[in-house]
Amino acid sequence: MIYPDLYLNKVEDITPDLLNERKIKALILDVDNTLIDINKNLSKSIIEWSIELRGHGFKLYILSNTNHKEKVEAVANKLEIPYENFAKKPFKSGFLRVQEKLQEKPEKIAVVGDQIFTDVIGGNRCNMFTILVDPITEKDYWYTAWKRPVENAIKKRYINKIKENK
Repeated sequence: MIYPDLYLNKVEDITPDLLNERKIKALILDVDNTLIDINKNLSKSIIEWSIELRGHGFKLYILSNTNHKEKVEAVANKLEIPYENFAKKPFKSGFLRVQEKLQEKPEKIAVVGDQIFTDVIGGNRCNMFTILVDPITEKDYWYTAWKRPVENAIKKRYINKIKENK
């Protein structure tokens, strides 16, 4: 439940080939520290990545816990993809609403985010493929920062487990 299906350094490491190998058709994306940094900067490489994935037919959808609609809307508009904010992750309801809008089975959807306690657990609870990425920056909002040491310990155990199985 707490381990992702896949751990990558950054969103841009998710390629069409990687998704096709896993039969993924759609991505549910987190915003804060996954697509933008704490200063709300969206990199050109993420914009290009989004264009590439959509060009290969993948559906993208933002699902964010933030109640700052304008922030999420600005990112969604730049990436030209739909969004929902105030999702209350890891509760299932937001994921299931987006799944319905994407019109895909849960096993065809990957949830991508930088937090275990929201993105990974929520996606796992909905039987979706989960991809944990490193935060864009080490600086976090206070309500996320207190969880990072615990998440980092879980991440370390996960990495060791993967190495043991190779």
